[in-house]
Amino acid sequence: MNLNNLKDNIFQELARCQGRASMFLDVDGDVIEYRSGEIYQAASLIKLPIMLEAFQRIKAGTIPPEQMIVINQEDKIGDTGILQALKQDSMSFMDLITLMIIVSDNSATNILIDLLGMQNINQNIKKLDLNKTVLQRKMLDFTQINSGKDNFTAAADIAACLKAGAEGSINPSFFSILEKQQFKDKLPAFISLDIKVGNKTGELNGVQHDCAILDYNNHRIYVAVLIDQLVNREEGSSTIRQIGRHLNDFLIGHSQ
Repeated sequence: MNLNNLKDNIFQELARCQGRASMFLDVDGDVIEYRSGEIYQAASLIKLPIMLEAFQRIKAGTIPPEQMIVINQEDKIGDTGILQALKQDSMSFMDLITLMIIVSDNSATNILIDLLGMQNINQNIKKLDLNKTVLQRKMLDFTQINSGKDNFTAAADIAACLKAGAEGSINPSFFSILEKQQFKDKLPAFISLDIKVGNKTGELNGVQHDCAILDYNNHRIYVAVLIDQLVNREEGSSTIRQIGRHLNDFLIGHSQ
């Protein structure tokens, strides 16, 4: 399968999707885009720029990775994650970052937003030229959502975020944390075990997202797929899984 075949296959999947779909794909520097600048609710993809800001603090030496962060009972909120079920009253900065990504822990995310500062996170988003991305609320803050404040992003921004984290000098742990992701039912679902993959999912009512870095035989792929306006969530998940399958077939075939 060549790059044109890959593009055709993926575009067919996106066109068939019963939702508003977008994608940004970087294959060894060759870019394929499908409505990649359209703005979406970020859902848990907003946790990626939060992680980048956290790593900037580690790099600057202002917050060491081993620094213990106090966890108050009111910090523990529901939905995804494990902090809500634990009795811990403190956790290291790096462990909070890791939980935010690999189990999409909302409690850890909100603690990090308070610690880093929403304004600082947004300033770093601007420095990274993620022009369609903004953090305006904490996780599960329905009061802010109902008042019109939400977190937004675009497929091109998320792919750029992945690339900045993996190829920059921010922190060597970026890709390795993504590799430990526990939610692998979308892009990684049909990925061969021979391919290194690190991903981050996001979902809300009617929204299904996933983004990933794939490494195989000196080939690297950055991909972000964002879908909303879904009546059936499985429709979005299935589309994303099929895109992952096409990427798998391309990498395996391209390296033979």
